[in-house]
Amino acid sequence: MDTNWRPDLADQTGPKYLALLRALREDVRGGRLAEGCRLPPVRALAWSLGITPGTVARAYQIGTQEGLLCAVVGRGTFVASASPRLGPREPLHIDRLPDLDRETGPVDLRSPQLPDVGQTEALSRVMIEAAGQIGADYLEYPGLRRDSACRRAVVDWLSCCRLGPLTEEDLVLTHGGQNGINIVLSCCLRGERPVVLAEALAYPGFRHAARLQRAEVVPVALDAEGMRPDALDAACRRHGGQVVCIAPEAQNPTTARMGLARREEIAAVARAHDLQILEDDCYTMPSSGLPALRALAPERCWHVASLSKPISAGLRFGMVACPTGMGETGRLAAQHSYFGLARPVTDIVTRLLVSGEAARLRVAAQVAMTARQGLAVAALGQHDLAWQPGLTFLWLRLPSGWRASTFTRMAEAEGVLLRSADEYALVDGHAPNAVRIALAGGISEERFNRALATLARLLANPPGDLPV
Repeated sequence: MDTNWRPDLADQTGPKYLALLRALREDVRGGRLAEGCRLPPVRALAWSLGITPGTVARAYQIGTQEGLLCAVVGRGTFVASASPRLGPREPLHIDRLPDLDRETGPVDLRSPQLPDVGQTEALSRVMIEAAGQIGADYLEYPGLRRDSACRRAVVDWLSCCRLGPLTEEDLVLTHGGQNGINIVLSCCLRGERPVVLAEALAYPGFRHAARLQRAEVVPVALDAEGMRPDALDAACRRHGGQVVCIAPEAQNPTTARMGLARREEIAAVARAHDLQILEDDCYTMPSSGLPALRALAPERCWHVASLSKPISAGLRFGMVACPTGMGETGRLAAQHSYFGLARPVTDIVTRLLVSGEAARLRVAAQVAMTARQGLAVAALGQHDLAWQPGLTFLWLRLPSGWRASTFTRMAEAEGVLLRSADEYALVDGHAPNAVRIALAGGISEERFNRALATLARLLANPPGDLPV
């Protein structure tokens, strides 16, 4: 149901977006805007009220974050509820549904699945070894220093990433990369409505973490190298901002990689506006040899990584390389959140890292996933496909005749699960006509090839030409 809602802002004081937001709250909670109503498009409402589209978009975005509204890419903004519930309002993407059978259920190409190249045997062995060393210190809290041996091992693990000077004192250990993002934002964001800047198409975990901090998320335009420095500068001038979330090595979902000059420009804009940088490097891949943003801006960059993609998602082990001098701040934030990682986890990971087993498993997994990547490129490479050597997902811009939502729905009907670009677009953002295809290393090569053949057949036969 559409509505011609046009509030009277004549007697409202303060910023126009807040005045519009107050009117929105009053009319939703007063029943004048019913649940399910579609609000006027941003530009139409802006024209009728004599205000800028950005003002309307900001009010709609905050209303969505509060749960009063919901935004559906391609359809519009709707009234969600007069009494929004507390907490997160949408599920965080997980690698695979817990009840999917890898050999008989749908082929899940939504998030990368690692093959077993020795992880289960290695984990079993180090668990047994660690169990033999349990002592009375397991009865005590982890504390700020008890994980120092693990942090020293992580410093060596990260040595290939060109992070600049790094010691164990700069590190925070976390329950995976998403937890690391939460910790960074809790350290950096201040005020009632802080602003987080993110890539216009971005890992959904950024917006989930920002919502937990009551933050507004502002999209920044992308090009072939990822986030555009001029767009970041313009967004800072218009909206302010405290943190920018960015993935320079492997932009998720477009696979873009920033060159050195672009990284230096991003660092310069961050300095000019006193932004903290959250650098997401969870999609571990063969090193590009380029310096990370933390090496270029060590005073303001928080580098987030994990073992989920290279070793095991089930370990839930992540790490944050904090800006110079901020390691203690990060560890205090972690302690206030969860008192530090459980001793069994740090003991297991330390053994994997120090023994060299983790490095061996990373290489073996990369070899296996690179072979899967070759199969995907061979099957779909005639289309507009973006990929990087060693990266575990591909970005497919769909040919004429297809919409991303239709393509993912029809692929699912034939037993192949994908992610549409809509899932990565920020609130009121524009989603291109594309899908992300993750590599499935945990199923047989035969099943993987059949899934690729299904996608190739669908791409060659847009809906109007598909056989009945």
